[in-house]
Amino acid sequence: MIAALGLMLAATAATPAPAGDWRLVWSDEFDGPAIDRAKWDFDVDCWGGGNKERQCYTGDPRNAAVEDGRLVITARKERMTGPAWPVAQRSDPEKAKATATKDFTSARLVTRGKAAWTYGKIEVRAKLPQGQGTWPAIWMLPDEAHFGAWAASGEIDILEAVNLGVACKACAGGIENRILGTLHFGGTAPDNQHKGAETTLPAPLDGWHVFGIVWRKGRFDWTIDGRVYATQVAGDWNTVATDDPAAPFDRPFHLILNLAIGGGLAESRTAGGVDETGYPKRMEVDWVRVWQSRTKDASSTAEAGGEKD
Repeated sequence: MIAALGLMLAATAATPAPAGDWRLVWSDEFDGPAIDRAKWDFDVDCWGGGNKERQCYTGDPRNAAVEDGRLVITARKERMTGPAWPVAQRSDPEKAKATATKDFTSARLVTRGKAAWTYGKIEVRAKLPQGQGTWPAIWMLPDEAHFGAWAASGEIDILEAVNLGVACKACAGGIENRILGTLHFGGTAPDNQHKGAETTLPAPLDGWHVFGIVWRKGRFDWTIDGRVYATQVAGDWNTVATDDPAAPFDRPFHLILNLAIGGGLAESRTAGGVDETGYPKRMEVDWVRVWQSRTKDASSTAEAGGEKD
C-alpha cells in the first residue's frame, strides 16, 4: 500500500503546475468515491456522434466510474437500444421518440452547463486503449452556438487517437502510434472546414501521457508530455459569421472526454473497420487541470467550484 501510494504521488509530481502567470481555475483529480456530478454530466444517446460510430453512450457505472483515483471509461461489446438523437436535437417530437440500436456501449462525459472557459492551458493525464476501431478523444465544444451550428461556432480537438497498436506500414515502428490535434471551423456542415496536425505518441503506447493545449487569443499550441508539437494562429481558421480573426475561438468552450468505437475516422485508417475482439476496452484519466493566465487575453470563467490560486 505504501509503495503504491508513493507511485501515485510521484506520478502527480511529474506534472507540476505551470509557472509564470498561470493560475489553476478548475481541476478534477478523481480522488472521490464516484464521478463528481457537480463537475461532469453524461451524454446518453445512440446517435453515433454524427460519424456513424458504433456505440451507445450511457450513464451506467459499468461504462464510466472512478477506480483507485482514476476515471475509467469502458467500452463494452454489448447490444443496446437508446435515443437515436442527442438531447440538443430532441426538441423535434419525431427525433425525441426515435431510437437506434448499436453493438457497443461506452461513455461521454461533458462539463457543458457546469464549466466552460475562453483561453487557458488545459491538460489531461490519460492512458489510451488500443485496437482497430478504438477512438478516444479529449475535446471541446462551444457552450453556445453563437456563430451558428457546427462547425461555424468551432470545435477544439485536444487529442484524438484511432487504432493505436494496430499494424501500420506508414507509421514509425510499423504500428499505429499517431495522435491528432485539430480545429474545426468555417460554415455549417457540409460547408465546414478543419485544420490539424499529428505526431507520434511517445512510447509506451499503453503508458500514461499528458495531452494538452495552450489556448490564447489568436493562437493554439498542442502539447504532448509538455512538448509543443503543433501551432495554429489567427488566419489559419475562420467562421462565415464574422471577419473577426479570433472567432469562433473567442467564446467559452466546455470539455468532453469520451471513448468512441468505429466511425469515419477510425474505420477509414489502418486495417479498416472495427475489430470486435478484445473487449472491454478502457480509457483511463488520472487528472484534468485547467489553468488561466492573469494577462489580458484570459477570460472570466463560468465554472463550478470557483478559482484556485
